[in-house]
Amino acid sequence: MSQLLGLFRQAPWAKDRSLDDAKAMLQHTDLAICARDGERLIGFGRVLTDFVYRATIWDVIVDRAYQGQGVGTEIVKRILHHPQLQRVELFWLCTRRPGFYERLGFSAKEQTGMVWSRSKNSRLE
Repeated sequence: MSQLLGLFRQAPWAKDRSLDDAKAMLQHTDLAICARDGERLIGFGRVLTDFVYRATIWDVIVDRAYQGQGVGTEIVKRILHHPQLQRVELFWLCTRRPGFYERLGFSAKEQTGMVWSRSKNSRLE
């Protein structure tokens, strides 16, 4: 678990995750893919899904020392071709690196997206 937190600390969007929250996240994740170099965790990605219609890919991250070596590509390919996900019609994700995912067959989809943030809306309670 400490190695996963180490990976998360390399990403601006995940750097503040706590050990307890990461454990809870994994307990409620439908599928996780890990990449290792020996005993060292060098990459990670996870999926939330109904196993039929939709799957959402989250937290694809590769250790900075291993970026550009195909690790992220392999993680995403293993997700897309995983036996438990073969019935899924549509995979969805949020990214700051669209070019990476376009090379893997993803396409941008214009749609209205909305989010609700607990931290921003706590004043409404």
